[in-house]
Amino acid sequence: MATDSYSPRPEPTFSFTQGLILGQLSVVLVLAAFIKFFIFGDPPSAEVTASLRATERRSRSLAHKKSLLSLKTPSSRQGQQTLNKKKSNILRGPPDLTIGSILSKTYYNVDSHQPESLDWFNVLVAQTIAQFRSDAQHDDAILSSLTKALNGTSRPDFLDEIRVTELSLGEDFPIFSNCRIIPVDEDGLSLGNGRNIDTSAAFRDGAKLQARMDVDLSDMLTLALETKLLLNYPKKLSAILPVALAVSVVRFSGTLSISFIPSNPSQSTPTMMTFNFLDDYRLDFSIRSLLGSRSRLQDVPKIAQLIESRLHRWFDERCVEPRFQEIALPSMWPRKKNTRGPEDGLADISIGSIGRTKGKEVSQGIKAEARREVEAEAGTRADRVQGQESLRRRRLRGEEELVMPGSLP
Repeated sequence: MATDSYSPRPEPTFSFTQGLILGQLSVVLVLAAFIKFFIFGDPPSAEVTASLRATERRSRSLAHKKSLLSLKTPSSRQGQQTLNKKKSNILRGPPDLTIGSILSKTYYNVDSHQPESLDWFNVLVAQTIAQFRSDAQHDDAILSSLTKALNGTSRPDFLDEIRVTELSLGEDFPIFSNCRIIPVDEDGLSLGNGRNIDTSAAFRDGAKLQARMDVDLSDMLTLALETKLLLNYPKKLSAILPVALAVSVVRFSGTLSISFIPSNPSQSTPTMMTFNFLDDYRLDFSIRSLLGSRSRLQDVPKIAQLIESRLHRWFDERCVEPRFQEIALPSMWPRKKNTRGPEDGLADISIGSIGRTKGKEVSQGIKAEARREVEAEAGTRADRVQGQESLRRRRLRGEEELVMPGSLP
């Protein structure tokens, strides 16, 4: 009876070997799908990526502006005004500096003034960049500094020494245009909004003037690196993967904002210049990659996306609104130690009181006189050396006559 009630166990549909093969095939399929769609998948177009990034930055900027507007209350402004009224000075101070007085004395109307082209500024910037590129060609300081910065103390253990294989500073120059002056509050928010601005009361609320200009650069700035990935698991240096990357900046366009923060004598702070870029900028990269030593993977799209995203994040965290960079400006007062030019004897000549043609003649006369003095001094030195040589030869000849045998007394 017990044997009749016992039911036999059902036999498995797949054997152990079949299950193992099925599991391996599923893992291979998952890996193949991951490699095909995640690593080698076609990246989105540059236009779509740029629009998505611009929308994200714009939403972040709007959220920051809303938070600033919610924090501003009339009580805080009144307290700031009372504190400003308590300030006094024994010496006779300058008249109240307001945005309205600055704009009226410089004949600048914010509402009707046309943007400026900044052609002269482009020439100065181009000369500075050209000199920087020329110095970099004859000096390895920038290359050594860059290598030292890349191989700093914060380099991870799985990364070998980083070598710079290519560095190109480009051939073109940035073009600045469409410069305009706008009043902004202490937080950098524009006070215009399409309406007339109360410039007389704007300064009392901590407002300041800000210059905004468009920047456009189409060039090829390239930095190429080589390194090795050190796989230290399960034991040290169990595998090494050579990696070569080349990152190029091909296009940048945006709006640059520049403003000044006056010095504070009570806190001994110098005059600061602040600058940042608005959130509507466009930054395009060209990234090339090469993985492996024998069987190499070239231009992996996912690696390019990761590097480009990291570079955009680095730029956003440093100089895209609401963040900005501060630069301390040196003192502009004339000082003796900073004076360059001719000496006092030549400086006494008042070339400014005579005409331009006469000034050129005086300058040429000074140069000719200096040249004649140098030539005369060189000729005198040569005659002196020749006289010493002839005297030395006569002395030697006289000494030989004294020691000759059979000479008469």
